[in-house]
Amino acid sequence: MGLVNARNEERRMSTDKSVCATGKVFLVGAGPGDAELLTLKAARILQEANIVLHDSLVSEEVLALIPARAERIDVGKRRRFRLLSQDEINSLLVAAAREHATVVRLKGGDPLLFGRAAEEIQALRAAGVSFEIVPGISAAFGAAAAAQISLTDRRLASQVLFSTYSRAPEGRVLPLLGIPGETTVVVYMPGVDYQGVSHWLLESGIVPETPCLVISQASRREQSMRRTTVSRLASLPPLPAPALLLVGRVVSQSSDSASVLSWFLDAAEESVQHNAVS
Repeated sequence: MGLVNARNEERRMSTDKSVCATGKVFLVGAGPGDAELLTLKAARILQEANIVLHDSLVSEEVLALIPARAERIDVGKRRRFRLLSQDEINSLLVAAAREHATVVRLKGGDPLLFGRAAEEIQALRAAGVSFEIVPGISAAFGAAAAAQISLTDRRLASQVLFSTYSRAPEGRVLPLLGIPGETTVVVYMPGVDYQGVSHWLLESGIVPETPCLVISQASRREQSMRRTTVSRLASLPPLPAPALLLVGRVVSQSSDSASVLSWFLDAAEESVQHNAVS
């Protein structure tokens, strides 16, 4: 059943109130890209799938695990162009569950972190469709592992903030929060407007010389990364999607930034001593 036929099936099912959902939908995390980072459960369910609706950024390595007999539908977004709206994806999941025993909604990283899973869960519940969530390794952890960086080095960071860079003015709430120096900021989907991201972070109170790292296609063969600072991020050439931005003192942990790490450790110690005296 191709995409056009799938849409026709969706319309038919939506008008046929006598059809009951008999299949089960699995919201599965595909991880950052390396197929070996899939959970055992995710790999097993992919092998059992009758139909898989996947995002466009799920790696080819993971997609190759889908059996040839299973139908594959790409429902992802490319450069701001969506093949299907979220409402259409929701309806397609419900329709697929009425036709197939095992339906997989395959999402990059973890489905519960910037994966719009909440909307799909609501639609499945409303339709009475049985579903299960299979967690995946988030892109943040895949990127941190690739860069050999601890997001919560107790000498440098006491908290982690997961955010996404929104192009809409009303979505840029991060500056309203204020970001303490001991925070590691993980920015999902930074896009190609690094100048805008840099300005956004500086508005949030992040020190201009705070180190940051852009990691592209973490855990994949095509993986690449570029280290810079928040103030210099604007001049960095964009890296291919999927990409993620790590911001904070912990980025100085890498071996080629030993002197920066020492500076931050000394600064942190001076801050502790100053607070103790005051």
